[in-house]
Amino acid sequence: MAGKVTNFSDLIQRVAASCLLHPLAAGRHGSGENRVGDDDDEYELSEEHEDEEEEEEERESEEEEKESLKAWEGMNEEVRVERVVEMERLMNEVFDTVSGMKRAYASLQEAHCPWDPEKMRVADVAVVGELRKLGVLRERFRRTTSLTGGSTRRKSRGRGRGSGVATVREVVAPYEAAVEELKREVKLREVEVENLKEKLRTVAVSSLSLTGTNGKKGSSRSHYSKRKVVSAPQGQVMAGPAPEVFETTMKQVKDASKSFTMLLLSLMRSAHWDIAAAVRSIEAAANATDDLTSTTATIAACSVVATQHAKYALESYICRKVFQGFDHETFYMDGSLSSLLNPDQYRRDCFTQYRDMKAMDPSELLGIMPTCHFGKFCSKKYLAVVHPKMEESLFGDLEQRRQVLAGNHPRSQFYGEFLMLTKAVWLLHLLAFSLDPAPSQFEASRGAEFHPQYMESVVKFPGGRVPAGQIVGFPVSPGFKLGNGSVIRARVYLVART
Repeated sequence: MAGKVTNFSDLIQRVAASCLLHPLAAGRHGSGENRVGDDDDEYELSEEHEDEEEEEEERESEEEEKESLKAWEGMNEEVRVERVVEMERLMNEVFDTVSGMKRAYASLQEAHCPWDPEKMRVADVAVVGELRKLGVLRERFRRTTSLTGGSTRRKSRGRGRGSGVATVREVVAPYEAAVEELKREVKLREVEVENLKEKLRTVAVSSLSLTGTNGKKGSSRSHYSKRKVVSAPQGQVMAGPAPEVFETTMKQVKDASKSFTMLLLSLMRSAHWDIAAAVRSIEAAANATDDLTSTTATIAACSVVATQHAKYALESYICRKVFQGFDHETFYMDGSLSSLLNPDQYRRDCFTQYRDMKAMDPSELLGIMPTCHFGKFCSKKYLAVVHPKMEESLFGDLEQRRQVLAGNHPRSQFYGEFLMLTKAVWLLHLLAFSLDPAPSQFEASRGAEFHPQYMESVVKFPGGRVPAGQIVGFPVSPGFKLGNGSVIRARVYLVART
């Protein structure tokens, strides 16, 4: 035993074999006395078998040592000196490599606390590199000893081949581990790609559903959380601006104006306003800068509105404010003349903005870009529609107005409903400047004869036919004549001529 050469691999193999052959005591006792006896017999047999193997290995080792000694004695002096020098050089390299591995392993431990993934990766590569060097040095040592005849018997028994295979496996093992790590990373990337593809499919389906759905009339009392989206007619491909898209968008404007008007009217009733008097006051205050004839005519018209039809007067006021400046490319917010200087490019830009914005939530958009052109348009129209006295009466303060004046956009239900209206008008405006030729806007004047080809009554009459002798009491929303000859009728409130 004293002269036997062993290594960690042999020790580990022996321990593993011993553990497999000798179960734990608890497992043996649980099977009864007979089982204990059988295990004891197996243990004795295994010990005898191991003793025989050890004796045989000792004999082989002694014979190998004798053969090596004979081979060493048979060498001349010069060869001996060369072998000794080569072995000394090899051992120096082994010690240097072991020292380098210890340093690399120490760096690997330091990288764990504090946790430093990059430093850990570098140290891990260094440790693997040093281990690889040790493997190479071991192969050099085996080749050196084989030249002295020390492994003749081992080779004759086929053990040399197994040793070579084990060495190859040890050298290849780090590369296999790296390949497995790369495979895991590839799988993670594939999962990430699949997730992104699924998101893309979801967005594509949502876009198609928005493009291929008819614009439907929404409830007049829509909530802030239920967003209506301007959509194109069914089957229409949004490759470019078309009069049909303009007509659909105008329906969305009508729905949005009705919804906001009903919300404002309900707030006024909750504040116990005199609705008829309130409508006249709003008109008078809002039109303080208008000419006297227009203001007087509006108030006179409001005086003949039935109480249940006050919503039409209020909607007329709102539409007039939000459509003011519609004929200019920026609603007269600045003096831009892009539509005149480069009309083709400006039309393309307007339609691109329309496509980008039509499916967006206006609140989210303004939360990101509160001072964009659309944000400035919303602020300007809010200040024009909602008088300070009105806001203070409805909400008890002027907080929303202060936020708007500061360049922000409130997150309230009232302002959110207003944004749906302004978004619809803004999209209609973009489409108007995208079409060639552009739609021409018209509005019925007070006292004008009713023309069913160009006008639509907001009040439904029995039988669906407007009786004779009806004239325009006041316009509610404007109409448009499109380039293809179709007409979007202006909405009007009719009164009897007498």
